[in-house]
Parts: sequence; structure tokens; C-alpha cells
Amino acid sequence: MKKVMLMLICLPLAMATANAQEVKLGVKAGVNFAKLTGDAVEDADGRTGFHLGGVVEIPVSETFAVQPEVLYSQQGLQQETDFFGDTLETKLKLDYINVPVMAKYYVTDGLSIEAGPQFGFNVKAETEISVEGDSDGDEIEGTTDVSDSVSGFDLGLGGGLAYQLNNGVFFQARYMFGISNVDEDDDEGFIGDNLTNSTLSFSAGIKF
Repeated sequence: MKKVMLMLICLPLAMATANAQEVKLGVKAGVNFAKLTGDAVEDADGRTGFHLGGVVEIPVSETFAVQPEVLYSQQGLQQETDFFGDTLETKLKLDYINVPVMAKYYVTDGLSIEAGPQFGFNVKAETEISVEGDSDGDEIEGTTDVSDSVSGFDLGLGGGLAYQLNNGVFFQARYMFGISNVDEDDDEGFIGDNLTNSTLSFSAGIKF
């Protein structure tokens, strides 16, 4: 699996070397509407976060291109429940370094559709619990690191739309869904269920 991942990440770089005069580098940032899917968290809400990073667009033909990206991405979920008359809020914060490799087809000038795999590497995993409305009127908070209970690698697939202006400014809408288990498959898992990432993102950026 590691060899396959390395080939998929290095292939666009090799193509970039062959077409260096046409390659466009850029940066992007935007908002994530993320959640986890699975029976154990079906009633949970999503986590709103951000993503930011760099992109490389490598033309293959006049209408087709490959676009690898490296993004820092905030994902996870949150949930509110009643706790003896108080409000218990639980947040699972999962941060990733994501490497999507998108195949892009230009439907018309500036407008493209894209699809491809995403390779995610977890860099932060913690639960944050807060209780509001206790007898003293104070808020009780606590944070726990759960990195050992979360899979370090996340594989996903997705697609979306992008529109680029003549000056290089572009806008994207993308949906990515995970196909690997976020929870560890052994006794170290924190929920013990098959959980997958699901993220709707909107981005803006510029290419040079």
C-alpha cells in the first residue's frame, strides 16, 4: 500500500518535470463542513473547520489536467446531550494532512469537474468535553488526546467543481467521503465501530 501511495504522489511530480513550462502553482484556503458517518455517531452534528495549503495543476491536454494538493484540514464531529439537567457538549477534533490527487476535465473555459483519491495522515486527535449549567453556574471543560485510538491513515474518494478566472483566482466546491475506518480496528479503538470521514468543503485560491 505504501508503494502504491508513493507512486500516486510521485506520478504528478514526474509529469510536472516533463511539462514544467505549463505547470501552475497555487495556494488555497476555505471552510470544511465535516462529520463522521457510522451507526454509533448517526445523531452527532458535524464540525465546522478550515483547510489551507498548496496546489499544483499539471496540464495533460487542452481539456484535461492532474491537480495534486497538500492541505491541512480540520475534521471531526460534535454532539450535545442532556447531562442531569445540564448541557454536555462533546467534540472530536481530527486534524489531517490531506493529499488529494484530482483528475480535472475542463467542460468549458474556466469551468472544470474533478474527481480522484485522497490520502490523509492524522496529525491531531483529541476529544473536548464541556458541561454548561452546573450548580455553580460555571463551565467545566476537559481535553483528552485520543491519537492512539485513531487510525493514522485515512483513504478517501471524492469530486467537485471548480471555476478559474483569467487572473488565476479560482473557486472550488468539493465533497470527499472516506473509505477506510477512522477508528482503530483493534481494542484500542475509542468507539469500536466502523467510522468514516465525510467532508463538504468550499475553497478560494490563486494560481500563478
